[in-house]
Amino acid sequence: MHAQHTGRPADPLDLLELDSLLTSDERAVRGAVRTFCDRRVEPHIAEWFEQGEIEDIRGLAKELGELGLLGMHLEGYGCAGMSAVDYGLACLELEATDSGLRSLVSVQGSLAMFAIHAFGSEEQKEEWLPRLAAGTAIGCFGLTEPDSGSDPGSMRTAARRDGDDWILDGRKMWITNGSVADVAVVWARTADGIRGFVVPTDTPGFSSPAIKHKMSLRASVTSELVLDSVRLPGTAVLPEVRGLKGPLSCLNEARYGIAWGAMGAARSAFRAALAYAGDRVQFGRPISSFQLTQAKLTDMALELAKGTLLALHLGRTKDDRGLRPEQVSYGKLNNTRAALEICHTARTILGANGISLEYPVIRHSNNLESILTYEGTVEMHTLMIGQALTGQAAFR
Repeated sequence: MHAQHTGRPADPLDLLELDSLLTSDERAVRGAVRTFCDRRVEPHIAEWFEQGEIEDIRGLAKELGELGLLGMHLEGYGCAGMSAVDYGLACLELEATDSGLRSLVSVQGSLAMFAIHAFGSEEQKEEWLPRLAAGTAIGCFGLTEPDSGSDPGSMRTAARRDGDDWILDGRKMWITNGSVADVAVVWARTADGIRGFVVPTDTPGFSSPAIKHKMSLRASVTSELVLDSVRLPGTAVLPEVRGLKGPLSCLNEARYGIAWGAMGAARSAFRAALAYAGDRVQFGRPISSFQLTQAKLTDMALELAKGTLLALHLGRTKDDRGLRPEQVSYGKLNNTRAALEICHTARTILGANGISLEYPVIRHSNNLESILTYEGTVEMHTLMIGQALTGQAAFR
């Protein structure tokens, strides 16, 4: 016999009852992150975005660490050791508040901490991972350069041996957390190929000027890294990896979180549009009663549910057996594009109010313009999937 449906009223934000696919523990993780965001960040995020600055970012990082969100999917060294799905749900809730908040957590855990955890020496792990997990130290990840984005193999930053030491020279660009970081994982060319280096940011010759005048991810620290004859001991190099495999595997960790996070931004915009359409009266009736508005809301709901299902499938697969790069590209490419379209549609429902920071829609839309292209552009993820489909590398 088939179980009878309860007949309870449908949740307009979850018509497919995707919540039933989560365990009680997973829902508890999601709820804890949502409660934190509602209490600590939501009352201030529009102001932080407008000002282009997170108030007391170090205090916020410590609170994120206390909640167990920094490197939460890593094992040991003070990390929470949670599942990929738990981490994804956290990313969704963080980005439902703001992409800049999710970026802070993502760069800390999936880039800086993951690099040290996966490729570092035991000494590097013990020195940095507990502090980064607790949020008492902040990390950043230096790969992108002014003239090297989608083609990291063409980087110019170089490291050379000088006795037992390394000397690093170069520049990195668009680095989240850069000017507040205590440690940077920097990738550089060497005589033995591309290597990663653990660089304390108080090392002489290292500087990290903040990037200003950006209209996206304003509630996030973005910086340039300048390395001017930075001298490091021989122990600063990450010993367990050579070549682009190192940074690209870190990027895949971050891209996985983005697939979830983009759906958080989309959900926030959809929620705002749905509520606004029910309240806004024109021609004597709420605009939610008009066919064109219902068509927009339906399309948004479809894409939101499909993207969330995709993220959850990727999470279950990652926990079960790991993900291939093209599978991560599916999530990153589809969900960032879908989220941006949902935000654009939500903005049309809100009309002129759609451009006001009194509502979250334009903030999410602006943020997603960055999410669309960082950690791999639309073009690169398209071609990564294309290569998997055809066996032909169109970008080499």
